This record gives sequence, structure tokens and C-alpha cells, in this order.
Amino acid sequence: MPQRLMLLDTASLYFRAFYGLPDTIRHPDGTPVNAVRGLLDMIARLTTDYQASHLVACWDDDWRPQWRVDLLPTYKAHRVAQAVPGGTDVEVVPQGLEAQLPMIRRVLELAGIAIVGAAEHEADDVVGTYASQAAFPVDVVTGDRDLFQVCDDGRGVRVIYTARGMKNLEVITEETVVAKYKVLPQQYADYATLRGDASDGLPGVAGIGEKTAASLLLKYGTLERLLAAAEQPGGGVPGPVQAKLAAAAAYLEAAPAVVRLVRDLELPTLDQAGALLQPVTGDRRRELEQLATDWNLGGSVRRLLAALDQRV
Repeated sequence: MPQRLMLLDTASLYFRAFYGLPDTIRHPDGTPVNAVRGLLDMIARLTTDYQASHLVACWDDDWRPQWRVDLLPTYKAHRVAQAVPGGTDVEVVPQGLEAQLPMIRRVLELAGIAIVGAAEHEADDVVGTYASQAAFPVDVVTGDRDLFQVCDDGRGVRVIYTARGMKNLEVITEETVVAKYKVLPQQYADYATLRGDASDGLPGVAGIGEKTAASLLLKYGTLERLLAAAEQPGGGVPGPVQAKLAAAAAYLEAAPAVVRLVRDLELPTLDQAGALLQPVTGDRRRELEQLATDWNLGGSVRRLLAALDQRV
């Protein structure tokens, strides 16, 4: 099998599984298992359909890093359930999903699926680092548009976009990003900074929407060059746009570093992480099969094991 790395934006997928399957699917003690079952089915299907040879479940060790909050206090602020001074804020997570996270990790570990996070960084940064450094083609699975930054047709890096559901997956390439947003993937962070993104608490520049942001980046290339031109007489930036950029100066100074993916984390290599997909054997397989019975995981575990059995 040709080598192909799949990177999961894991939280994006288990949230989708939780809301996509009825929470009446439960362990005998009443704990929901819909997110566990849904995630396993997603992995079985995705790795088979897209012929992944390696897989990393990228994890949010810190879903809202303090260094990003220091730069932009509104960053994901609407998703904070409890502020933790000096620590990681508690995210708004449904109680039924929170109860499933330990089992999700346990099942992935037993299945031999690499789980990689990084202190003070989000899963997106883990994705960005692996996708930027991989020696072979990469599929990033996410429902988050911010990860369109990694698309690179020359290196075979694309996004399997889940926002419309598992029955309507979209393969996003560099060409797709250009056709849809009129910017290159490497301009996407500047584009998102300008137009804003309410889901991440990015206010954007008031009065600059998607079309204007794209046209400005088409003309100036980067946000940095746009801002430099706006400060120069005869720089070509229309007066109303200059005024809008000036009014958002503090935001525009801080936001780009918040939006851009970190691409140079010190992470385990794919070999060190155990990213190569292989059949599950021995005690780990027996424990997984027992969990399938004890936790009402049924066919989801069987389908995952069958998908991994193909990796021989």
C-alpha cells in the first residue's frame, strides 16, 4: 500500500459523533457511548476509503492556549465554561460527551492508534506540524476551515472536510480553496483575520467581509503588505478601507499569530508515535472485543478491527 498519512482533528470528530448519534446508545450503567461508537465508525470508514497507511489522532492538550488568549482575549471566550487562572480553562462540553472521553482514549490506545498532543497547543497545531513536515501525502480530517491553511497540491496535502456530515464529505485541495475563497491556502490565515470568525471569537475588521478581504489579498498578497500600503500616501488602498484598518489596528497586530497554525512543534516522529496502522492482535484485541461487549460498542469495534485487519 502506498504511504498516506491521515491526521484527525479528533475533537471535531467526536463532537460530531456525539451530536450525530442518539444518546440513547448507552453502557449498561447508563453512560452514553454514542461518541465512542460514532468516532470508531468514522475512523474505520475514513482509513479504508482514503487508504491511509498511517494515522494520528491529534489531541487538544490545551484547547485554548493562554498565549493565544493573551494576544486576543476574545479567542474562544464564548466556549469557556469555567476560567482557571494559571491553568487551562474548562471548555463547554456536554456532560454526556465528557463522560466518554476516557473510553475514547482507551479504545484508540488498544487499537494501536497514535494519540499526539502538545503542551500549550491545540490539535490544529499538531496537525499543522505533521502536515508541513510529512514526507508523503497527507489527508487532514476536520470540520474546521482554519485547517485549509495546510492544503498544498504540490505536496499532496488536502483536507477531508466533514462540515456537511459523513455522507457529504468534501475533499478540499489548494485548487478548491482558490476557487471557493479566491485566496491561496497560505493566505487563508490573513483572510480569516480580516473577515473574522465568530466560531473562534475573531471579530474581524468591521466593514470588511469575505469579498473585500479576498480582493485586498489578491492585490497585496499578505496582510502585512496591505497594512504597509495603507500607511503610505499613494499606496493604493481606498480611503474607507484605510479607515477600517486603522480602527482595527490593535486587533490586526495581535490576531495573525492567533489564527496561523504552529508548524514547528517538537513532536514524536510517526515511527515514535506508532502511527503505522496494523492489525490488532493478542491481548489488546481480546480486551477490545471484551469492551465491545461490556460497553455496548458492538459493531463499531468490529468494523474498526476489520479495517485494521486490511493493513497487512
